[in-house]
Amino acid sequence: MGAAQLSSVLLGFVVLLVVFERLSRYRVRYYSDRQRKLNQASVTVSGAKALIMQLLCLLPVCFGFLIPTLLLMYWTAFFAELQSLWQLTLNSFLLAGGSSVIIVLMALMVAYANRLYPSKWLANLTILVGLGYALPGVVIAIGVLIPFSSLDRWISDQLVPFGVQPSLYLSGTVFALVFAYLVRFLAVANGNIVSGLARIQPSLDQSGRLLGLSQTGVLRTIHVPLLRGSVLTALLVCFVDILKELPATMMLRPFNFDTLAVKTYELAGEERLIDAAAPSLLIILVGLLPVIWLNRSVSKE
Repeated sequence: MGAAQLSSVLLGFVVLLVVFERLSRYRVRYYSDRQRKLNQASVTVSGAKALIMQLLCLLPVCFGFLIPTLLLMYWTAFFAELQSLWQLTLNSFLLAGGSSVIIVLMALMVAYANRLYPSKWLANLTILVGLGYALPGVVIAIGVLIPFSSLDRWISDQLVPFGVQPSLYLSGTVFALVFAYLVRFLAVANGNIVSGLARIQPSLDQSGRLLGLSQTGVLRTIHVPLLRGSVLTALLVCFVDILKELPATMMLRPFNFDTLAVKTYELAGEERLIDAAAPSLLIILVGLLPVIWLNRSVSKE
């Protein structure tokens, strides 16, 4: 109960911050200053100044990424034990991949509903649904665990007269874990898809309807091809976030079901840093994919 009370306080604090932020941006309008930025002259440096600036830019990259990654690669190649790495990778990829698809599909439904039926209550409900990303994973895990445990007890009580032993039907299962990921990362996918839908002119929807397409047909024929980049970005970002999510995974995962993030935490807690190098390196390599994709997408715009 103490954890639930602390989680409720944190949730209320986040809600107040979101409400304050929305009120502060009430009736605010934005404009693009892209043309003026394009006309600004760039500053060119050479010689010693250029070398110093390059070195300063390389310092955070070297100490924050290159040196730790090279050390992890060295430990993995020569010292780390890799006997269970395949199973950990399979568990992590299946869990992150399946959860990402479910989250993106749900975000697509929410964003499309806001586009078709714009209303104040639906917009506020969407904001409420997106609060999960502002909360720590452990708070969401507690919020999922309490009702699911109560539901498990109720189901067990109903099945005991039939000779069925009590069990964990929801809590401690993959279903509870995917539900927690949905609450946690729906706002991430929804933001990418909403930004993609905003670039599609409403006249395309009207043209599709005039040609005899249903709303589902407009989504399938017009919106999905145009949203391919946004959907793929949402999938990649959710995949990486789920792959490295630790508190919710540790609390809600099924028994004897470990992921790369959980195993890395357990090995690091046991001071087995060399053995933790291999799963850590895999998380880093997978995390580079959305970064490369997003950089290429931005450079093409």
